[in-house]
Amino acid sequence: MIKEHEIPNGSKLYFGKSALIKRELENKIASILLNEGFEEIVTPHFSYTSQLSIEDETKLIKINDEFNNQITLRFDSTIDVARIVTKRLGRETNHKKWFYIQPVFSYPTNEEYQVGVEWLNEDDFKKLLFVASKVLNELKLEYSLQLCNIKIPKLIANELNLEIEIFKKGEVNKLFDLKIDWLKELIAVKNLADLEKVLKILPSFLIDEVKKLHDSAIATDYKNILISPLFYAPLKYYEDLYFRVIEKNFVIIKGGSYKNDGLNSIGFSISLDNLVELGIGN
Repeated sequence: MIKEHEIPNGSKLYFGKSALIKRELENKIASILLNEGFEEIVTPHFSYTSQLSIEDETKLIKINDEFNNQITLRFDSTIDVARIVTKRLGRETNHKKWFYIQPVFSYPTNEEYQVGVEWLNEDDFKKLLFVASKVLNELKLEYSLQLCNIKIPKLIANELNLEIEIFKKGEVNKLFDLKIDWLKELIAVKNLADLEKVLKILPSFLIDEVKKLHDSAIATDYKNILISPLFYAPLKYYEDLYFRVIEKNFVIIKGGSYKNDGLNSIGFSISLDNLVELGIGN
C-alpha cells in the first residue's frame, strides 16, 4: 500500500537546510561559470534525442507526443544542448560556451540534479579540466582526478576481436585470461609512472592514444591523479579523453571530449545531489 506522503524510489526531496545548501551551490557554481564566459540555457524536460546518449534504452522513461512520435523525459542534457544551440538557435547566437542547472531522469523514477557545462566547437581537453578546477577550488574539495581515454578499450576490443561489453562491465578477469603481457601491465596502470612504464612495451596501434592520455596527465595541475586507461564511459557520445572527479567515493564531476553531428566539443556535469550529500557548502 502506498501512503499519500510517500515519494517514488529514486526521486529527490530537498527542504529547509538541504534546499538552501543546494540553492547556494547552484548560485556559486553559476557565478564561476558566468565569470568564465559561459551563458545559461534551460532546455525542455522532454526530448526526442535521449536515445542518442545511452546504449541501454531500458533506462529511458518513454511517452508519445500528439503525433505518436516517441519522446522521453530528459535522460541527459548534452546532446539536446548541442543540437538546440547549433540547429535551433544557430541564427540567433554564435556563442559556444553554455551551462545549465536542471535535473535528468531515468527509468523507473530516478532523478538527478546537476549543473552541466558544454563548450561547443572546442576540442582542447586541457581547457575542460581548467574550468572544472575553477569550480573544485572554489568549493574547497579534497578530490581525486580519474583520467581515461575511451578510444583505448575500443582499439583493444577491435584488435583482439573482443566484445566491448567486457570493458563496459569491467570484466578484468576475462582480459587476464588472454595472458597478454602488455595487456596485463595496462590493466595494472594506476598513475603516471605506471603509464610511462607501460608505454615502452605497448603495441603500435595503442601508442598514439595512450600518449594522448599521458600528455593530458602531464598538462594538468591536479594533485591526486588516477589513470584508468581501460575505463569505458556509460554514455555513448564520449569517445575520446574522459575524466571523473571523485570525493570520498562520490563522483562529483564527469565529462570529456565528444562529437555530435561532426562537431567536436567538450563538456562535463556536476552532481548537485552528491555535493549536498557530502555536506559541501554546509
